[in-house]
Amino acid sequence: MFREMRRNRQLLSTEDTKAVLDRCTNGVLACRGDEGYPYAVPLSYVYFNNRIYFHSAKAGHKMDAITRDPRVSFAVVDEDTIVSKEYTTYFRSAIAFGRARIAEGEERLEAFRALVEKYSGDQPEEARHREIAGCTQAVIVAVDVEHITGKEAVEYARAKQ
Repeated sequence: MFREMRRNRQLLSTEDTKAVLDRCTNGVLACRGDEGYPYAVPLSYVYFNNRIYFHSAKAGHKMDAITRDPRVSFAVVDEDTIVSKEYTTYFRSAIAFGRARIAEGEERLEAFRALVEKYSGDQPEEARHREIAGCTQAVIVAVDVEHITGKEAVEYARAKQ
């Protein structure tokens, strides 16, 4: 169902790919937008329990697209260092494919806690708890990951050999 990476010697292991998803703080969600046009939107997220979670307003282009077709992809770039003398960049990235849905109940709370911990873990616990309890205007979207791949610059792959 999912294509194999053509340059498989640059393929990151599943463990390394998940580490990229853990490290990054923003990514781009891609879905089928209005009239079939691709819609890609940058957002903050957390990779938690082998799922990608993000918060969203209850209505808008993103939620309309997810409701219409829950199949999405999500891309992050962990590193992209310009190496001008080689006319290239040394990069590391990951792409996840899955189906998006609204998280409910305990899953919503756990994902919300994980998001708050990732982005505001240095804030007092009481303040973090208040933020979670008071946020009723947003939904937490879960992407159930069906396939992930990671890729790195050939120079990084060679250095591992």
